[in-house]
Amino acid sequence: MTLLKKIKSIPFFIKLFNWEYWPFAVVYSPIYIVWCWYSLKAKSFFFFGASNPTIKNSGFLMESKKEIDALLPDQYKPLTLFFSFDTKPEIIIDGIRANKLNYPLIIKPDIGMQGKAVVKVNNGYELISAASRFSVDYIIQPFVAFPKEMGIFYVRYPDEEKGKITGIVEKEFLTVTGDGVSTIEQLLNQTPRYILQLPVLRKTLGERMNTILKREEEEVLVPYGNHVRGSLFVDSTYKNNAQLEALIDKVCKSVNGFYYGRLDIRFNSFEELVADKNWSIIELNGAGSEPTHMYDPKHSLFFAWKEIIRHWKMLYEISMQNNKKGYSFLSYSDGKKMLKDNTRLVKKLDEIKFEMPNNHRAPVLKMNSHLNIAR
Repeated sequence: MTLLKKIKSIPFFIKLFNWEYWPFAVVYSPIYIVWCWYSLKAKSFFFFGASNPTIKNSGFLMESKKEIDALLPDQYKPLTLFFSFDTKPEIIIDGIRANKLNYPLIIKPDIGMQGKAVVKVNNGYELISAASRFSVDYIIQPFVAFPKEMGIFYVRYPDEEKGKITGIVEKEFLTVTGDGVSTIEQLLNQTPRYILQLPVLRKTLGERMNTILKREEEEVLVPYGNHVRGSLFVDSTYKNNAQLEALIDKVCKSVNGFYYGRLDIRFNSFEELVADKNWSIIELNGAGSEPTHMYDPKHSLFFAWKEIIRHWKMLYEISMQNNKKGYSFLSYSDGKKMLKDNTRLVKKLDEIKFEMPNNHRAPVLKMNSHLNIAR
């Protein structure tokens, strides 16, 4: 291994040489003056509070996934079950059975961000083990098994009938391909963005990291498209067409009070998606949404700044139009409380850790031996 290649495999330098891994504050600080300018014009730092009036804080921070889910059309969403963090295991299992949910399932915080504390579980033992680690309320959904994931940024001005797509990102999951010789950990070490995931994967996969995959055998190690969890984001805005835009516009207009944000969806193929077949919304994000197509490694930081500012302008204009219709901005006291609550929440989410022991059933069986847990 050459010196340069060795340097590029060190986590510190991987992050240093790729702006997409820089801290949020470092990326955004140089352009905060633009946000301040819009705040000055609106006479409110929290002007975005009028952008999506039916969503708490317009979906900027601290919004409930359960409450947003209630706004989505039934045919485009998975069933969502809500549980408080202290729910007893038998109630969770009863809820899964009563709703006839099949494994695998996805557990995620009801209020969350950046894929923090999201986990896929394959049976009742993993479900109860994972749920027991939550210190915040959470939701459980069927795992949407469509193979592809995409984020579609949607904007509609309240004074206009038709909305538009302003960005599309496709997400390539953290996946390794076997060579018949290398272990999963050795394969991960061959890709810089995967090297950053090694500390977490060692805990969640345990001994599985030592598995040798057959030649050309593929294994998806993180089955959801989150940048922080190792997914590659690919700018696919060029795929937008009149048929897709009409579909997304129709769906988003059916969500009462939604004007600005991103739909994260799973789908089978792009052809079926534009034909309104075999796709599902897995999450709707509001005013706090990033134009995540900017995280494509081919894009520069200057491109990212341009896209952020472009979307902030639309957010400001939508908020001002809604404000004229009688929807208020978020008050300073409510905005300050939102930021403080979010800081506390992030700390809690970062403390939630999932580990997969070598024999992942044994410790959970001992803890829940009185439960009749279906696999």
